[in-house]
Amino acid sequence: MSENDSHEPVTITDKRRVDPVTGEVREQESTSPEGSGEAAPADTAPSDEKIAELTADLQRVHAEFANYRKRALRDQQVTADRAKVAVLTQLLGVLDDLERARSHGDLDSGPLKSVAEKLVTALENLGLSAFGAEGDPFDPSLHEAVQHEGDGSNPVLGTVMRQGYKVGDQVVRHAMVGVVDTVGNAAPSTEQPAESED
Repeated sequence: MSENDSHEPVTITDKRRVDPVTGEVREQESTSPEGSGEAAPADTAPSDEKIAELTADLQRVHAEFANYRKRALRDQQVTADRAKVAVLTQLLGVLDDLERARSHGDLDSGPLKSVAEKLVTALENLGLSAFGAEGDPFDPSLHEAVQHEGDGSNPVLGTVMRQGYKVGDQVVRHAMVGVVDTVGNAAPSTEQPAESED
């Protein structure tokens, strides 16, 4: 025998699905005629499991991305609010000076009046609101008491030494106040000595 005869003949299997001559789709030929009916469901079961697994992964990634987007928007809003509060805090001294000028009558007329009104309007549009008027109930979370008169049973603001400001629910600066008891509590204390004199 020669060397050429010792080799097995080469078989070529055409795995193309479209017949190159006719252009028609060929039917798939199964390699195992008896096991072909059982092999197909075994192949689809893992693919169904794989599809379910990939779908679950996709849903999880989609939910994570939606949560990330919400968190990023919330963080951006918090950063913007902090920056706004930082700028407004720097302008509180100007508002204090304008309030002192108003109490002296310098803002009754003239060019400074219109500038003060525009500044106050612009700051109010940014969400800045004042609190701490005389007669308001004392709240230690909003007011800084530097003076106290009375027994403290029903404290109200007697004197406002420095106006308090907040943006939304966030306190930018606490009001510096003097605290007194309400007039209703002061009246019975004055009446009692009068009764004891009788």
